This record gives sequence, structure tokens and C-alpha cells, in this order.
Amino acid sequence: MIREAQATVTVVPATADRWDDVATLLGRDGDRGCWCLYWRLSAGDYGRTKGPDRPNHLRNLVAREPAPGLIGYVDGEPAGWLGLGRRPSMERLVRSQTIPAVDDVPVWSIVCFMIRVGFRRRGIARALLAGAIDYARVSGAPALEAYPIDPGERRADTAFGYVGFVGMFEAAGFARVVETAARSDGRPRILMRHDLGP
Repeated sequence: MIREAQATVTVVPATADRWDDVATLLGRDGDRGCWCLYWRLSAGDYGRTKGPDRPNHLRNLVAREPAPGLIGYVDGEPAGWLGLGRRPSMERLVRSQTIPAVDDVPVWSIVCFMIRVGFRRRGIARALLAGAIDYARVSGAPALEAYPIDPGERRADTAFGYVGFVGMFEAAGFARVVETAARSDGRPRILMRHDLGP
């Protein structure tokens, strides 16, 4: 397997002045895409939010703090996205029967990664994850959670890798908390946590 050289990645919060870059990253399917709303809205609201309402909803979130995601740049080009936010603001997570809250700590949740074609296998996701830890810490989050796939000994279909893989999170200091009832590509998703206290 040929691996590309690791890129130098600059990671910043997705703010209103960076909306065009957010659209470049998340708008490849036009208004039909997820626009990083799947976990933020209830199932009913997500189904009813169609067409330009999806990007418009995210655009409203980008105008507030904390940012709903981080952008990774390589040589000034938007290369990747990491969606995150306070778990209590993630309607589908709040109601989830498969990824339950394990305690009352007001954690932030990492819900997705999106790396642009042409920038994959260059360390963008790892850089975004490091940026998320820093951003959540300076924003006062007590802990950061994620729900990645545990591929075990078998290779996982990368199409399901938008939630990340356990090994990357372990390397960044996350600890396994519990195996959830959620599955991606038939593999378990693990609730992992990184405490951000002083």
C-alpha cells in the first residue's frame, strides 16, 4: 500500500466568515447532503428539513458559539471537517437508545469526520481530532466523547469510517467506556471519552 506524505494541517473553528469553506466541504451533494445535522436534529425534524433548509440551518449554527465543527486546511485549502457539539444539544443523541448517556457529565460529542477526496490518508482526521481536544478544552468542556467503530481484526469499509476508528481515538488519549448497541458496517461502536479537566 502506498501512503501519502502527512500534510501540515491548520485546524480552526467553523465560524461565519468561513462559511464558503464549510459549504465546500459539506455541500458536495448539494442541499440533499447531511450538512452535519443528522445527530443535531430529532429524526422527525431531520426528515422535515429538506432542500436549502439544511445548509441554512447549519449556517445559523456556524454564526454562534461554540462552533458546530472544525475545519482542517492544507495549504489554505479546506481539506476536512469534524462535527462536534455539546451532547445535550444533539437531539438524536439525547434520544438515542443505542448510544445512551453513561452519566450526567455535560460532555461534548464528536459525531463525524469528512475528508475531501484528494486529501485522504494524509493525517487530516488525526489533526482534526487533536484540534477538537484543544477547542473543547479552551471552551470549558469537562470531557469529549466519541462513538467510533471498533473494526477488530477485520478491515472495515471506509464508507462507514465517518465516525472514526477506535485506534485513532486511543492514540489521542481517549479511553473506552462501553460498547454501545450501535453498529456500523456490522461492527460495534464504542463510547470513548477524553477527560479535559485541569
